[in-house]
Amino acid sequence: MAYKIRTKQYRLQNNNKNATPYIPQIYVKLKGWHPPPAPIDIENKLTTFEKLLKQTIHEKQKRTPNFTNLTITQRRTLEALKNNKEFIILPTDKNLGPAIMNRDNYIKQCLTEHLLTHNYKKLPNIIAMNMITSTKNTLKNIFNTHKHQLSQAEITYFTRSFKLHHRTPIFYGMPKVHKNPMALRPVVSCVNSFLSIFSNWLDFKMKDLLFLIPSYIKDSKDLLTEIKQLTLPRHAKLFTADASAMYTNIDTNIGITAFENLFHDYDSLIPKDFPKDLFLKVLKIVMENNIFKFGDTFWLQTQGTAMGTPAAPLYSILTFGYHENTSILNIFKPRLLYYKRFIDDIFGIWLHDDHEESLPKNQILSWSHFKQKLNTFGSLTWNVEPLTSSTTFLDLTITIKNNKLNTATYQKPLNLYLYIPPLSAHPSSCIKGLLTGELNRYWFQNSEEEDFIDVTTKFILRLVQRGHQIQHLIPSLQTAAANIDNINTKESPKNPNNDDTLYIHWRHHPFNIRKHQIREIYNKTLQGSDNFQDMRLAISRPKNLRDSLCKTELQNVTNNNVSDIFQQLTDNNTIN
Repeated sequence: MAYKIRTKQYRLQNNNKNATPYIPQIYVKLKGWHPPPAPIDIENKLTTFEKLLKQTIHEKQKRTPNFTNLTITQRRTLEALKNNKEFIILPTDKNLGPAIMNRDNYIKQCLTEHLLTHNYKKLPNIIAMNMITSTKNTLKNIFNTHKHQLSQAEITYFTRSFKLHHRTPIFYGMPKVHKNPMALRPVVSCVNSFLSIFSNWLDFKMKDLLFLIPSYIKDSKDLLTEIKQLTLPRHAKLFTADASAMYTNIDTNIGITAFENLFHDYDSLIPKDFPKDLFLKVLKIVMENNIFKFGDTFWLQTQGTAMGTPAAPLYSILTFGYHENTSILNIFKPRLLYYKRFIDDIFGIWLHDDHEESLPKNQILSWSHFKQKLNTFGSLTWNVEPLTSSTTFLDLTITIKNNKLNTATYQKPLNLYLYIPPLSAHPSSCIKGLLTGELNRYWFQNSEEEDFIDVTTKFILRLVQRGHQIQHLIPSLQTAAANIDNINTKESPKNPNNDDTLYIHWRHHPFNIRKHQIREIYNKTLQGSDNFQDMRLAISRPKNLRDSLCKTELQNVTNNNVSDIFQQLTDNNTIN
C-alpha cells in the first residue's frame, strides 16, 4: 500500500513524465526500484495508519487464542505425507480432488505414456542447458533488432522481464482417476520461464487478431446471448464436435503457415503497426523450443503446440480459425445456420435436408462432406456427434423446442462440488459471492423456471452436505434472489481505474481483525489525502492443503530419480 501511495505521489510531482501506459497483461514492476518518500503530511498519515493497524491487531491477538482448523494429529499426518519420499501427492484431472501415487510408479507412467513417445526427445543435461541459453540469446537479439516496431509499454515489459529470475519449465502428470485404467494428463508449467515472456507477448498480440475469426466464442455466456436471438426452421439440427489432442496435433509448420496466410489475406484489416515479421519469428522459436525438466532430466517437445505456453489457447483458436474461414464457413454457409468454437469444442446448427442421407458422400453440401472438411487440417481430427435435437456444450444442455433453443445448466456426473466448507479459513464474503454468482448464472442459463428451481435446490443441498447450516445460508440466498430481479435492469458495475484505486492487500484469518476495521482506520488517517478516488481491500486466503502438499517440481531423492528409472526402462528394453 505504501509503495503505491508513494509511487502515485512521485508521478504527480513529476507530472507523469515518461510514464509508461499501464497495460495489465504486459505490466512488470521495475525490479529494485523504490519510490522516494511522499510529502511529509502523507508520510505522517501513513505512519499513523500503520501504528493504529498494529495496535488493533495486537488487541485482537490478546483476546483470541492462536487459531487452527486442524487437529494435532491431522497436522502430524500431513507433515508426514509431505516429507514421505515414497509417495507423491497430485491434483487430479477434472478437479476430482487430490490423489496419492507411489513415486516410482508415477515416474514410470509419465515416461511410458508420454515422454518416451515420438512427441518428446530426452536431452543430455549439458545440451539442454546450452539450447536454453542459445534460445534466450536469439530471442534477445530479435527483440533488439525489432524493438523499434514496438510500443513503449511493450519495450518496458521486455526490458524489465529480462532482469527477473527465470526457471526451466516443469513437466508433471495429472491423474485421470475417472478413466479405467487410470491415465495421466501431461502438463508443463511454464510460469516464470524465459520463453513465457515472449509467449505472453504473443498472446497479447493475438487478441488483436481474434476479430478475424467469426467462429470464436469467449465463453458460454456469450454463446447464450447469441443463441437466444435465433429462430430455427423446421429442418434445423444441432451438432457438437471435439478435437482429439488438439495441441499436439497442430503441426508447427502448418500453424505458422496459417498465420502467414492470415496476415496476407486480411492485411487491410490488421492494424498497420502490427509487427508481423517479429511476431512470426518469435512464434516459431516458442513453438519449436519447448524444453522442460522432469525430475533430474531434460526433454524437448518435438511435435505440436508447445505445452503450457501462455499463447497456446489463442494459437489454436487462430490457426484452425483460418482453416474454418477458408475451407468450412465459406463452403457450408448455406447449411450452417450457426457455428461457434471454444478452443477444441464446436457447437453448430445444421440445416438438415430430409433427403440428405441419399446424397453421395462427396456431395459438396452434404453432412458427410462437412465432417471430412473438418479433418483436413494436418493431423488434427474431430469427433463429430450425430445430428440431434438436444446436445451438451460447455456447461449447457441445449434443446430445440418450438423453433427456439431451450437451455439448461449442464453438470458433469463426476463433479464433486467441492464448495468451501464452513470451517475453511475464508472470509464470509466468499460464500456470499458464491451464492450470488451461482444463482445469477443459473438464472441466465436456464430457459425454464423449473430447471432453475431444480439446479438451485441441488446447489443448496450440496452446500448443506458440505457442512453449511441452512439458517446461515438463507439471508445470503434471499439477497442473491432479490438481485436476480434487477439483473436485466441494473447497470453493469464499472471496472475500477487501477490508477485511481488504492488496493490494500490483506491475508484473511478467521480470528484476525475484520475488513470494516481496516477501512475505519484508513478513513481516519489516509482517506482524501492520498490522491486516490477509491480504496478496495484485496483479501487473500492463507496457504491451503494443496499449496502445502502438491508440488509441481518432482523432488530428487537418494536413488530412483527419473534418470535412474529411465535407465532401468532402457536396460529392460521397454522403450518403444
